[in-house]
Amino acid sequence: MTEQTILAPEAAVETLEALVARLAQAGRAAQRTLAKMSDAQKAEALRAAAAELRKAEPEILAANAKDIAAGEAKGLSGAMLDRLRLDSARLAGIADAVEQVAGLADPVGEVISTSERPNGLQLSRVRIPIGLIGIIYESRPNVTADAAALCLRSGNAALLRGGSEALHSNRAIMAAMVAGLTRAGVPAAAIQLMPTQDRAAVGAMLTAAGLIDMIVPRGGKSLVARVQADARVPVLAHLDGICHTYVHAQADPDMAVRLALNAKMRRTGICGSMETLLLDTQFPASEAVVSALLDAGCEVRGDARAQALDPRILPATAEDWDTEYLDAVLSVAVVDGLDAALDHIAAHSSHHTDVIVSEDAVAVERFLSEVDSAIVMVNASSQFADGGEFGLGAEIGIATGRLHARGPVALEGLTTYKWLVRGTGQARP
Repeated sequence: MTEQTILAPEAAVETLEALVARLAQAGRAAQRTLAKMSDAQKAEALRAAAAELRKAEPEILAANAKDIAAGEAKGLSGAMLDRLRLDSARLAGIADAVEQVAGLADPVGEVISTSERPNGLQLSRVRIPIGLIGIIYESRPNVTADAAALCLRSGNAALLRGGSEALHSNRAIMAAMVAGLTRAGVPAAAIQLMPTQDRAAVGAMLTAAGLIDMIVPRGGKSLVARVQADARVPVLAHLDGICHTYVHAQADPDMAVRLALNAKMRRTGICGSMETLLLDTQFPASEAVVSALLDAGCEVRGDARAQALDPRILPATAEDWDTEYLDAVLSVAVVDGLDAALDHIAAHSSHHTDVIVSEDAVAVERFLSEVDSAIVMVNASSQFADGGEFGLGAEIGIATGRLHARGPVALEGLTTYKWLVRGTGQARP
């Protein structure tokens, strides 16, 4: 048997399309049970899952060690390995995030608005789960726990398809999550991990219209592009993070150095990492900013004016301004004021997160108003672009589109609504 076929419980040969249909139908049945569970029951189930994650630390870290060894043998980049790697502290953070989601307010049942028509009809809009959410992601094993927790807390079932790089880690995390959830009365099929790494399984998920209610891709540009091109299911897109930091002429020099270092070098492999630094030509401490980055081990590629700041800066190509490096590499341009910075961001931003460092209130307000990104920041590191840092608990991803949800997508972004209409016998004339 190859991964082109899967054996169903009845031992019949099963195509990938039939596999997805079977798992999706089980997930949809489990979601109906979830929809009837109380806020307290769902919260308690997630706390039990967090406890199981902590209890299973030896097994999860051993599984992750297998993935790291395989990744090193494949020649994965340092940034990819950093995304993949778990240790006691990171696993504790994953369990803590699940516990934090348990403590969040349940959005299901929230009354968004109410009104009364002249004929006496009482109308209300109420939040409800989306249903069964398919999540396709790459090398971050924390997504397995984060996605499962957020989906369950918002009353959704989840069908997860993780990347092959994190195969053993994902399976170990899923086993711990399911152990805790089922102990608390949640159906096992409420969160499921695809049992195959066959790439064709992604296609089967993308075309499962009527079975999967929404697809969330978490990964690089090629994955998201494929999902958007091939999906017959609604997609909540998490695109690449070409994040800019613009250091305005009136920026505080010490703050500019501190924020640039943090935005790029704290963790280079996350989507909120700064990929382009824009230095105002009137900013007096540009040399100090780029020198600090270079001294920290960052490769800097710049335009002609940026190269004049430090001989260690390499020439940037046209492609650099549109590249998400996810590594200790940075593009730097010197710009002639706020308008030029806004033009550069409009031309090259992926509409994820863009930052201004400035003490000029007028410039700050223009930047906030005119930058069309999901997250726009003032005097803060772009690495704060994270659902946990926004007080949302874990996140499914950071949506960069304009429909349904933008920015960190957590519980509210995983709900839709329905209209409730209460009458007293009204008939339409």
